[in-house]
Amino acid sequence: MAENIRKENQKIPKPGNQYTALIPRFAFTAFLTVTLLAVSMMPVSASTIFEVAKNAMQTVYKDVAGIATVAAVVCAAVCLLLMNFSKSGRTVDESRSWLKRIVVCWAALMTLGAIVTYFESIIPQSMFGG
Repeated sequence: MAENIRKENQKIPKPGNQYTALIPRFAFTAFLTVTLLAVSMMPVSASTIFEVAKNAMQTVYKDVAGIATVAAVVCAAVCLLLMNFSKSGRTVDESRSWLKRIVVCWAALMTLGAIVTYFESIIPQSMFGG
């Protein structure tokens, strides 16, 4: 063991700047410092988990309601066209039943927003907080 220490002490340093070997360490330390500072910073307008969940659910509901409305209008238009231009009584009856189903499903999706808003006003947030 003593021989290893003597060999390391007897090593002749290479010519040039000795700090160039430390540049990768300094770069990594600087990168790590900047990254940790960016991760540990708190946003100025901190919001609770309830506000974040509310915004997410409203966004999802608006997207689903928009898609459902367009799909319901297109399907209802096809049903109405089949009802008006069909010569078969069976096709007219099936189109009428499908139109009823489309209207009921669309009304149920649109009612979900009212139900969530109603329960949101009933259940206090303090019930979930500490």
